[in-house]
Amino acid sequence: MVAEKETLSLHKCPDKMPKRTKLLAQQPLPVHQPHSLVSEGFTVKAMMKNSVVRGPPAAGAFKERPTKPTAFRKFYERGDFPIALEHDSKGNKIAWKVEIEKLDYHHYLPLFFDGLCEMTFPYEFFARQGIHDMLEHGGNKILPVIPQLIIPIKNALNLRNRQVICVTLKVLQHLVVSAEMVGEALVPYYRQILPILNIFKNMNVNSGDGIDYSQQKRENIGDLIQETLEAFERYGGEDAFINIKYMVPTYESCVLN
Repeated sequence: MVAEKETLSLHKCPDKMPKRTKLLAQQPLPVHQPHSLVSEGFTVKAMMKNSVVRGPPAAGAFKERPTKPTAFRKFYERGDFPIALEHDSKGNKIAWKVEIEKLDYHHYLPLFFDGLCEMTFPYEFFARQGIHDMLEHGGNKILPVIPQLIIPIKNALNLRNRQVICVTLKVLQHLVVSAEMVGEALVPYYRQILPILNIFKNMNVNSGDGIDYSQQKRENIGDLIQETLEAFERYGGEDAFINIKYMVPTYESCVLN
């Protein structure tokens, strides 16, 4: 009877309830939430009631690839190149220990093109400057070496490094004008060279009302790719445009228009 009286008094006078009891009474009952099941798309689990389908992984088309040790670095560190670094008022340049015209282009030019993947000094400087020097003085020695240059060019572009791509594009522009028939000799290799150019073709810097200094330095990838494709078309002969268009569908002719 005493217990019943205490219970009745608590119901009649809620102010006399213990604090802990009042807090428990005020808290809402926990709502049971079903556990979500993460699953791959197009699977049996994906059809279940509480499943959450995981999205597809990023394609990574613009993601930079890791660099690998180059043959150019190995030969340079062994001292196999007849070159040295020379400083003058205009900056650094290569001092050739032999006449460039007398070099074995089948041996040296592919090695220097292999150095296009380099991004650290002095390897990147020697590789890039060496290529331009050899293309400047190569003449009829360049054309027979074209098949050996394709894999180094492809490897450099496949790194997807913005700096390396810009340098390689400038080298390609120099290559097509370095000797007769070089532009036409590159046409069969468009399928190996142009896929990366197609990916980055529309990558331009949107600076709004500001000044895009990369255009002055010729480091805007989209513009460089357009220039390179136009050079390929001009010097690649009558089959150049259709082959460029096949690999880069958005390209419009600079000759036919």
